[in-house]
Amino acid sequence: MSLYPARALRVMRIVMTLSRYRLDELTRAAHWFRPLTWMVPGKRGITQHPPGARLRMAMQELGPVFVKFGQVLSTRRDLLPPEIADELALLQDQVQAFPGEQAQAIIEAELKAPVTEIFAAFDIEPLASASIAQVHAAELKDGSKVVVKVVRPGIRKRIGHDIALLESLAAMAQKYHPEGQRIRPVEIVNEFKTFIFDELNMQREAANASLLRRYHENSTELYIPRMHWSYCSERILTMERVYGITIRDKQALLDHGVDLQALASRCIRVFYVQVFRDNLFHADMHPGNLLVSTEHPHDPQLIALDFGIVASLPAKDLYYIGENFTAMFEQNYRRVAELHIEAGWLPADTRVDEMEASVRTLCEANFTRPLSEVSFGQLLLQLFQVARRYKLTIQPQLIMLQKTLLNIEGLARDLYPQLDMWAIAKPELARIIEVRRGPTATLRQLRRRLPRLLETTPEMPELIHQTMRNLAHGELRITQRDPATAQLPELLRRWRRSSISAILGASLLIVGTLLLDHQPQAELLNIGWSTWLCWLAGLSAFMLAWRQ
Repeated sequence: MSLYPARALRVMRIVMTLSRYRLDELTRAAHWFRPLTWMVPGKRGITQHPPGARLRMAMQELGPVFVKFGQVLSTRRDLLPPEIADELALLQDQVQAFPGEQAQAIIEAELKAPVTEIFAAFDIEPLASASIAQVHAAELKDGSKVVVKVVRPGIRKRIGHDIALLESLAAMAQKYHPEGQRIRPVEIVNEFKTFIFDELNMQREAANASLLRRYHENSTELYIPRMHWSYCSERILTMERVYGITIRDKQALLDHGVDLQALASRCIRVFYVQVFRDNLFHADMHPGNLLVSTEHPHDPQLIALDFGIVASLPAKDLYYIGENFTAMFEQNYRRVAELHIEAGWLPADTRVDEMEASVRTLCEANFTRPLSEVSFGQLLLQLFQVARRYKLTIQPQLIMLQKTLLNIEGLARDLYPQLDMWAIAKPELARIIEVRRGPTATLRQLRRRLPRLLETTPEMPELIHQTMRNLAHGELRITQRDPATAQLPELLRRWRRSSISAILGASLLIVGTLLLDHQPQAELLNIGWSTWLCWLAGLSAFMLAWRQ
């Protein structure tokens, strides 16, 4: 093992901290430092806490990067035991603020002007401070109330060092921990590395917020604050200041007369709209990032904050997730099994009947309970865990989707425990899918793709001619990499026959049309036999081409 002295000291501190919290299974992986773990006394009474709570407390002591890592780690419920994931989800990244003078210096360096020239007012004392950035209240020259989010000084370097350490520790844990290959800590650290470096870029966060605002411009359900792009850079973000009650303060919401059932229903609908209508969803919707407007308490509006993690799904995954949700709502277990295989999440040789039986066993146990007690997020998590037995391949985007659904359902359940989430989600999903796949959406997609089709159409005859010439002269080489490619020569022969039929049919139809143009006053039964012959032959040729 090769470590620089400073990095070695940092690893020693990490191992000693884990030892004080008696996280012996983790320190055992760092076998170079095992003697240290024998000498470090444990915290008084620490063994009275379960392992998940001890891990959470240790991460809080290790600092903001480890707190953020714990938060991301809590989303991997497909890999972690539930009791540990639940504890890590409680991590809060409220950390000590850095001096406001430093924040002011960063703003002036980024915007190339003194704060007094940029803002009519700037509060040197921060409103809030987190692991990545802190927020200051300000007022623009035009009177607009704003907040300025400033990235912590030196945080990128600190994160880089700590991620390098995490990568080293993850590699050791994967190699020496008994469950290392199953938990795959190296993969988890790489996933965290992507998330946290994305969160460091304030312009990326502003772009996420701006696009979400465009999708919800006239929404009465969700409000996205406006970004002030002239005052944004990679290290600072300036956005409209918004006011509301944090969604976690249930008593304050009741005091303002907010309809908690309507608010809980709104949380569920907003999730399905973001995922299935817009395919762009706020993937960090924990209570600290949601406010509630009290302007219309009987029709409450959510206000979203912190857009560092915004996700979307590939079109293929979005389609199959929507179909899976629909099949689950309809309790069509065989369809769920078939969709997992069609999507490529399970190997093609997976037995559908076995997967169907596993899904049925899982779901029927849930559906025997009142639907108001069923969590679709938990059901989806359990489904992924069942599918892992069949070598499930899952993408990080789907993990973010499942984590967001769990957060939203948890929020809704806390607000109104009797809420029947299925009664809200099922018709909402059906309505969105109907709109996305209806005639209007199809025409919109066709109109979007038409310019590209028209652009490439003139090249097609030449490409077909060149391919046919190479095929006729034996110059077309096919390398068989998959059994399905064995059918390619036959497909090419059929393609050639259908192309000839299509060309012949088009020619005859054109001739028939020209002949018809010379008889403009003719009635249908008086059209000449040659015209009829051309039309019938052309249609026959086209039908033959279509069948082939």
